[in-house]
Amino acid sequence: MSRITRREFLRVATMSTAGALAAQTLSACTTRPPAVETPMSAPPGSAAPGTILRNENLPGFNVRYYKPFPAPDPAEWRLTIEGLVGNSQSLSLDDVQALPSVTDVRRMKCVECWSARAKWKGFDLRALMDVVDPEPEAKWVHFFCADDYYESLSVDELLEDGVYFAYGMNDELLPAKYGSPLRMVVPSKYGYKWPKAIVRLEFATREKFGYWPTVGPYTSTGIILPGRDQPLDLPDGTRPIDGGEVVYPEDLEARQSSS
Repeated sequence: MSRITRREFLRVATMSTAGALAAQTLSACTTRPPAVETPMSAPPGSAAPGTILRNENLPGFNVRYYKPFPAPDPAEWRLTIEGLVGNSQSLSLDDVQALPSVTDVRRMKCVECWSARAKWKGFDLRALMDVVDPEPEAKWVHFFCADDYYESLSVDELLEDGVYFAYGMNDELLPAKYGSPLRMVVPSKYGYKWPKAIVRLEFATREKFGYWPTVGPYTSTGIILPGRDQPLDLPDGTRPIDGGEVVYPEDLEARQSSS
């Protein structure tokens, strides 16, 4: 994919506050986003295939994409897996739902300073590796998404505790606005390292710098820094965070009740 010009980047950044400031600055943000409802059949009000998905500030969990795009149709969607693998695949949603599943409660932290918790259902990288048989030299996975977003995570990162491919959210199929049919959950990293509406994976030897680290002021690691956080789904305003995965007592309670 060709890089956008500086003028195009500034236009995109104006539409999305995710491009406004560096992650290092935003980690210490004290602004207060509007407080707000939390949402495997499709949930009521979920965007229908063909709906143009845009950034929205929503109760409980904001929506962020780098550009508007038509929502993928889950019935037609395929996950292409290629690169350094012994068995390239083109998997349907039914195929990925047939993989050994995991359900977990994890919080996403955005560089804009807000965060939100959800109960995710999906599968881990080991389940996928059993199907595609990656080559020993495949140390990275490149992600390509329906909105032309792209990111890269190492195999080691993808094997960490709590990192999953998710097709379910809060006991429903993942809504289109939150990345249907498939997205990543990577709790120790900012939301720009959680690619969504994924359509293709490529196993490779080297890292591919993601979209925002390439055109914006973001680190390629995406590690959450110490600072402040505004949990949209919890009361009491901003809270201090130490860096790394953001976990509140309420999150641990939710995690225990979901198991």
